[in-house]
Amino acid sequence: MAKKFPLHPKHPERICWGCDRYCPTDSLACGNGSGRTMHPAELLGEDWYTVGDWGFDDEEEAQPQDSNATHLPAS
Repeated sequence: MAKKFPLHPKHPERICWGCDRYCPTDSLACGNGSGRTMHPAELLGEDWYTVGDWGFDDEEEAQPQDSNATHLPAS
C-alpha cells in the first residue's frame, strides 16, 4: 500500500515527491531523473488541494494542522 500523501509537510523542499519512497533530496533512489519532484504546495500554494480532483477521500484531511494548537478533550 502506498504511503499517505501529506497535504502540508513542514519542509517539502527536503524531500523528492516523485514516488512513494519520499527520498531526501541528496540521495534520490528511484532514478526519476537528476532532480527532485516538487510537492504541489511548492508549485501551487498552500491551498493546492482545493482546486481539481486529487482523489482525497476525507475532506477533514485537507484542513491545515496548527502545530501550536492545544488539543483539549471535550467536556
